[in-house]
Amino acid sequence: MPRTKKKNSKGGQHGAVQPFSDEDASIETLSHCSSFSDTASVADEGGEASEDTAQEDFQYKLKGFIDSTVDKSAKTRQGALDGLKTAMATRILYEFISERRMTITDSIERCLKKGKGEEQRAAASLACLLCIQLGSGIESKEVFNTLKPIFKNLLADGSANIQARQAVATSLGLCSLVAEDDILDVQATMECFENLFTRSYAKADGTCPMINPQTSQLHINALLSWALLLTICSANQLKDILHKHLSKLQRLLESDDVNMRIAAGETIALLFELARDIDPEFEFDGWDELCEKLTALATDCNKHRAKTDKRKQRSVFRDVLKAVEEGDFQTETIRFGTERVTIDSWVRKRTYDAFREFVGSGMNYHLQANEFIREVFELGPPILVDSATMKAMKISRFERHLHNSAAFKARTKARSKFRDKRVDVGEF
Repeated sequence: MPRTKKKNSKGGQHGAVQPFSDEDASIETLSHCSSFSDTASVADEGGEASEDTAQEDFQYKLKGFIDSTVDKSAKTRQGALDGLKTAMATRILYEFISERRMTITDSIERCLKKGKGEEQRAAASLACLLCIQLGSGIESKEVFNTLKPIFKNLLADGSANIQARQAVATSLGLCSLVAEDDILDVQATMECFENLFTRSYAKADGTCPMINPQTSQLHINALLSWALLLTICSANQLKDILHKHLSKLQRLLESDDVNMRIAAGETIALLFELARDIDPEFEFDGWDELCEKLTALATDCNKHRAKTDKRKQRSVFRDVLKAVEEGDFQTETIRFGTERVTIDSWVRKRTYDAFREFVGSGMNYHLQANEFIREVFELGPPILVDSATMKAMKISRFERHLHNSAAFKARTKARSKFRDKRVDVGEF
């Protein structure tokens, strides 16, 4: 039988293993809500059998990926890691993964130690997705305790592949947020990040250190992970951090790298928000100087900088300046299914951005179905929605077209009025 023939193949011989194709991804996307659907809505036994077969095929494919992570071919291992990453980013696989978590962890450990470049990068990202799937508990802690020493060694090893170190810097931060339960260990991890991004500080005479773009990206990733862990620090730890780092972080605003300036600005806004949560009357000695720098960046028009960089920088630093001066935040609402989550603070923004970096387009699904992420964003238990309700909620293509057309007309009219009111400075 074909089924038996498939099962006789050995894991190490999956030479042709490839990540999920676009067709696979679309099938999985369509089946995301199957676990929330009312089983009574299935018309006959044939439909149930078909769904069970699809699930078996999917799990068989995942087992093939797991087996192939120890293949002799680096290309096959890379394909297997990418396949597991795609599956974990787009589906909830807790039961399947929980039974095989140590096997997957051993594979990740092996790839981090013996792999090179892209393989190490994929393994680091997979480790983070594994912790997200397992949630905050003893299972993810076991995984993290195994991988944490390897992460820290790679991060501190200047001779290691720079892309691998960049990925580890990001993964170590989110894994710590998910799985670390000892605040002293969190503090030790933050010190590892500090040892990296502080090397980008401008010198006392105002000159910036000479850093290549790859190393600068490593420092940015370390800074953003450090900022993520700020969100779970105690009040006493935050006071020490504010005293030690707030004034020095301003030096990163002088960096030649626009992404470093933006990361530093958002981290400063986050620190001010956390400081005011502890003490509403919080005051900073270098407030005037900081506001001058933020204002300059929010209105930057230096000709030697690219237009896209200036546009992105000005947009971010307008928000950062409001946060520092007024304690304000530009609220954003994200809709998914029948629900919505409000990003109403810098803490939530940093947390949401960190999760989205790993799950990508699967973020809305994880917000809908992942119990741990729902707990982080205070959404409560997953809401059961049947397929009929989901179908009724969808807007038809014609209705969407009418809505977009109306919005376009309104926007055009508003802009026309604004143009009519503008004064031509050259003519009086």
